[in-house]
Amino acid sequence: MAKNILVVGEIKNGDLRKTSLEALGAARTLAARSGAEVAAVLVGSGLDAAAAKLAGAGAPVVYQIDAPEYALYAPESYTAAVVRLVREQGFGVVVLVDTSMGKDLAPAVATRLDAALATDVVQVDMGDDGYLRVVHPIYSGKVNAEFVLQKKAVQVVSIRPNIVPAAGGGQPGKVAKLSYPVATPPRAVVKEMVATSGGRIELTEADIVVAGGRSLKSAGGFKLLEDLADVLGAAVAASRAAVDAGYQPHSRQVGQTGKVVNPSLYVACGISGAIQHLVGMRTSKVIVAVNKDATAPIFQSADYGIVGDLFEVVPLLTEESKKLLGKD
Repeated sequence: MAKNILVVGEIKNGDLRKTSLEALGAARTLAARSGAEVAAVLVGSGLDAAAAKLAGAGAPVVYQIDAPEYALYAPESYTAAVVRLVREQGFGVVVLVDTSMGKDLAPAVATRLDAALATDVVQVDMGDDGYLRVVHPIYSGKVNAEFVLQKKAVQVVSIRPNIVPAAGGGQPGKVAKLSYPVATPPRAVVKEMVATSGGRIELTEADIVVAGGRSLKSAGGFKLLEDLADVLGAAVAASRAAVDAGYQPHSRQVGQTGKVVNPSLYVACGISGAIQHLVGMRTSKVIVAVNKDATAPIFQSADYGIVGDLFEVVPLLTEESKKLLGKD
């Protein structure tokens, strides 16, 4: 018997996050192979537009758990809402994306449901027996390991962002509003969420990322990358060395102890290419490296390389990008 699938969507500033459509895309692929039914859930406040968008992308049913007490993400109340829905509707598979919220919510939901759990997977499939098989990077991303999830009644999986194509073009679904009041006051209350991206695209959702290393010499040096990022519509990232030097906040760090990104284009400027950094960006579709050291390890992972001084090369890239994109 096919296990029906629940997608846990996310919103940001009242709008549906692109990652929600990626989770829906993965769930629809699983359903096509297993014959399962797919539904999605959004928890929050003021969800009408986001729920309609998710339903319009092809989610057959979008459960809308909408109340003022869900306005800000709170682990206890969000976990309780998702767990209640899974139990009431009998879902056998729960799909999330491995964002900050997904990293927090997936294990909490799995624990409450006594479910099997796999996080940060780059590939997911369903076997003939109805149980999930996933691929998860190990050894700092050097090896992709295949796992068969434990055969439990519920299986929970979180997928790395930008790995699965976003859903779209499906038959529009319907929205079902649910009333799930918070039964007891949570032990921890979220008062405020402060954006750390400086108004730019969230790193894990960006289709283009421009990253810099310690070679930029100062926080002011990153202005070069910000100018290029503004032209390309990109996010700005940094290596651990640049963050440790105080040039950029940790929220922009890419690598083993930072964020994992999977953009279509990753421009690495003045980054040597240590394995700790490669772990966070090696799955980028196209990698362009700019470094004055022709022997830098980053060139071994790059699709295109420019050997030169980044302080000369990056402004040229910015100007040429303006011309190509008609932004003069």
